[in-house]
Order: sequence, then C-alpha cells, then structure tokens
Amino acid sequence: MPSNPPLSPSENPVAAGRPGIGPRTLDLTRRALGLDRPSPRADVSVVLHGDETEGRGLDPAETTQLHRIRLFGATGAVLMAIGALGAGAQPVLQNPVQGVRGLGLAARMPSAALTVTMTGIVLVVLAWLLLGRFAIGRRDPDGQPRRMTRSQLDRTLLLWIVPLVVAPPMFSKDVYSYLAQSEIAARGLDPYAIGPAGALGVDHVLTRTVPNIWRDTSAPYGPAFLWLGEKIAALTGENIVAGIFVHRLFALVGVALIVWALPRLARRCGVASVSALWLGAANPLLLFHLVAGVHNEALMLGVMLTGVELALRGVYTDGNSSRGRAVAWIATGTALIALSAMIKLPSLLALGFVGMALARRRGGSVRAVGTTAVMLGIVAALVIGVVSWGSGLGLGWTQTLGTATEVRSWMSIPTLLGMGTGLGGVLLGLGDHTTAVLSITRPIAAVVAAFITVRMLLATLTGRIHPVGALGVSLGAIVLLFPVVQPWYLLWAVIPLAAWATRPIFRIPTIAFSSVVSVILMPNGGEYQPFIIVQAAIATIAVVGLLIVATRNLLPWRGEERAPARPPEPADA
Repeated sequence: MPSNPPLSPSENPVAAGRPGIGPRTLDLTRRALGLDRPSPRADVSVVLHGDETEGRGLDPAETTQLHRIRLFGATGAVLMAIGALGAGAQPVLQNPVQGVRGLGLAARMPSAALTVTMTGIVLVVLAWLLLGRFAIGRRDPDGQPRRMTRSQLDRTLLLWIVPLVVAPPMFSKDVYSYLAQSEIAARGLDPYAIGPAGALGVDHVLTRTVPNIWRDTSAPYGPAFLWLGEKIAALTGENIVAGIFVHRLFALVGVALIVWALPRLARRCGVASVSALWLGAANPLLLFHLVAGVHNEALMLGVMLTGVELALRGVYTDGNSSRGRAVAWIATGTALIALSAMIKLPSLLALGFVGMALARRRGGSVRAVGTTAVMLGIVAALVIGVVSWGSGLGLGWTQTLGTATEVRSWMSIPTLLGMGTGLGGVLLGLGDHTTAVLSITRPIAAVVAAFITVRMLLATLTGRIHPVGALGVSLGAIVLLFPVVQPWYLLWAVIPLAAWATRPIFRIPTIAFSSVVSVILMPNGGEYQPFIIVQAAIATIAVVGLLIVATRNLLPWRGEERAPARPPEPADA
C-alpha cells in the first residue's frame, strides 16, 4: 500500500511537540485493522501457522501399532452402535427395536445401555488420540517426520464410520425436526411460517418425535436443505427409519466432500494432508455429531470446502492455464459456496475470503475489491435466487435466522457471561437479570466477531494470511461469540483451521476440547437421571481402565524415548 510523503516538522503536530489526535487515531485504526507493518511475534499467521512436510511412512512396528489402534477404535464404534439401541436418540413412534427379542432388551436396561455407549465413546476418543501420534508424526534422527499414509488414514476412518452409519441417531434429535419440516414442505406449506405442530398436528407421527421446544418453531435452515428434504419426504413418506437413513446418506456425502477437499486445501497451505485429515475429518466431533447425529453441517461444510478449493484453483492458477479455465474454476467454486449457504447461512462467509484472495491477485486496489465483489456477488445472487424461488420457498429463510437463539448454550461466551451474571444476581438476592445482561453481552460479542472478520478479510487482501486460515479464524470467532453454540458448531472453525493452523497453541486446545466435549455429552440427545449417569460413569471408568491395562504392551500408551532405526522400505497396513 503506497505511503504518503512525510510531513514537515511545522506541519506535523507530533514533531512540533503538539499531540495530534488525527494522526494517532489513524495509526491506531491501521494497527487495529492489521494495515500496519506486520510484527513477527504478534501476527496471527506466525502464531498459528507453520509449514509441514508430508514425511515418510511408518516403520513395521508402528504399522502394527496402527493396525491395533484401528481395531481399538472400531471396537468402540461397534459398542456405541449396540448401546445406542437403548441409549440413543430413539424415535417416540416407529422404534424398530421396540418389542424385538434381544434387540429391545437394551431399552429396558438404561444403565447398561448407557455404560456400553459411554465405553464405546471413550474407546473411540482414546483411539483418535493414539492415532494422532502417527498423524502429527514422530521424527527420525535426521529430523524428517514419520507419518501414516493417506490410505492408512482413509481405511481407519472408514472402519470407524461404518458402525455409526447403521446405528440409531445419537447425541441429538435434530434429524426428527428435519423429517417434520421436510414433510411440511412436501405438503406445499411454508416451513418458514409454521411449525410441525401447527402444520402436521401434535399427534402426527413425525411431530411426536420432534423435541417439545421445536414443535411450534419454524425452520431455521436454508431452502436448499428443505428442498432436498422435500424430495426425501416424497420418497420415504412417514417412515421415520427410512427418512433417517436417507438423511444420513446425504450427511455421508458431505463427509466425503470434506475428506476430498481438506487434504487439498492443506497442501495448498503447506500443511501435511494426513495431519489435517486426522484433526478435521477423523475428529470425534465429526464422527459423533455429523455421522451418528445426522447433522446438516456435514453437507454444508463439505460443499463449502469443495467450493473454496475449486475457487482457489482459479485464483492461484499458474501461467500455463487459460484465463477461461480460471474463470470457470472461480465461478464453480462461488456457486458451490453460495449453495452451501442455502443449507446454512454462515458458510457464505467463505465467499468473502475467496473474493479478497482474488482481489489481491488483481492488484489489491479498492477498484479490484469492488469489481471482484460485483462478479462474485452476481454468481452468488443467481444461485441464491434459483434455489430460493426454484424450491418454491422464496426468501422466507431470511426471517428465521434467529430461531436457534431460543436455546441458551453454556459454550457461547456471551451467553455464558450473561447466565453467570444472572446467577450471581440470584445468589446475592438482587434478582434474575439474565435476559437484561444477555441483551448487552450478545450485541457486544456480535461487534467483536464482526471486527475480527473484517480484520481477517483485510489481512487476506494484504497477503498477511492465507484465505483458508483467515476463514477458519473468522468462523472460530463467530462460533465462540455466537448467541448459541452447539458442540458440532465448533467444526465450522476446526475443519478449515486443520488445513492451515499447525502450532501447538491451536492444536493442543482443539484436541483437548474435542475430546472432553465428545465424552461429556449424553448419547440420547437429552438428559438422564443423575444416578444412572453416575453408575454408567463408574462402570465405564472401570472397563476402560481394565482395557488400558490389558493393552499396555500392545498399544502405544507411552511415548518412545528415542526414534527407532529406519527400515529399508516402509510397510503399509
């Protein structure tokens, strides 16, 4: 960015001994927005990012350990699927295992079912943590890392996913809201104007499975998702099991797109693809909430990341590629990002970072930003218009974006501050002022999130940060400062950042938080009686402890003190 010519001492109030409010304000504004000269210590790209090499393959001993870790995690996934027959988020009606000899037993033994499920959850999380040693990599004496191959990680991920695909829904009952809202759209009614109870009736088989808090609530999802749900409803009708299965198939399509796009974005950012896939795609939050929980975030994130990868192919095209091909990549990527926003709106933010990266390639001027915004905006507007009116739902989705704020989530920073302050007022005898405090903390949090997003957009424009990293940082700020944060919302930020952020300051908290949140949530999507949770927790700790003792010589529970010698050729599993 060109600098202005220096002022003479007489013209410069600071040099003349007179404090200048204008220049100081301008300087502070430039620093706040990241338009000053980057600091090697404080710059976010230095703090969070470092290049990684793909590394070598594992040696035979590590390959054997990897195989055992894979089976250890698969055992946990199978236990989760079995326990979910009684401890999962089962439908109120049309429960396929109810009354069935053997299979229906789990529902009549809640403590045992919860214990089996919790044991499986802990085994999967522990297996994921052990797998991280071979994804992040151990180093040989020459400094080169040893990592598992992409095929080894893909097979591990597939083996852990398969049992969860055939299991009942777990950790959330949102899929039942999907079914009811899809039925509303299939009947030609407006799901943005009426809830399941009003449209289908309180005694309808689909309404009965919707949690009470959402029965009179209009749909908060984009028209693309409801359009897809309408087709699913036309195919499956009022069959809950078939509807869940088809929705889960589309969630798996989203996971497949994540697995396709994430390593490509990682290589674009100079990060090892295996470590990005391990932290992003093999994360227990994804396995438990996008696959087992059947959340539409899977499709949203998959389509968004695919769109970002295709768009960046056009942005960072080499000199040998034609201009027309670059334009086609950018237009396709933009269309996919806009389509993902018609599933859930937050993914539209990715378009801003693609646009800033393209504007930088076009010179980084204000004019380049404007023309890029117009071009990408036209493509996005066409997609949004086609989906909104082609689905017959119009722009009603713009009126229901705040539906989720009816829930108070402890994972949201402004909501937690408001609830904590309200509780403090009650304890001090001052009354419950939670609502009043939330009306203050939430707008402040929104302003902070907007400021961080603007700063990341400008940092992308000036080349201080890669657009993928800037997208992840912005989504992270939005998630943490959003009025409502569900556990799977964290994946909005974790998955993009897995392709860019490599420093321990990011990875260690992310690993710890993903592990803890995955373990503490109840698999039925609700609450159990405290004594049942205590019984299941004690039994789970005992069983897992015995398993750790039994496998102490088989699994790498303890780190190596020194790196083993390299074999002539690495083996594969």
